[in-house]
Amino acid sequence: MNVRIIATRGCSHRHNLERELKDLAIVYEVLFVEDHPEIVQRYNIRHSPNLVVDEEVVFRRQPTEDELRALFKSN
Repeated sequence: MNVRIIATRGCSHRHNLERELKDLAIVYEVLFVEDHPEIVQRYNIRHSPNLVVDEEVVFRRQPTEDELRALFKSN
């Protein structure tokens, strides 16, 4: 499973999302839109943070802990 957080450097929610993924023992990568403008276009990014799993945007906002548990339980 390929998990990516796509966010701006100043996104205040990114830290929370990272902590929740760590708590769930999910391996992830962070891509900053400032460094990867092609990602912005590819996934039509307009807000931050975004969670991409296996090349699909699954959240375009900060998901709740329950939403994350449900997502990764089913995968």
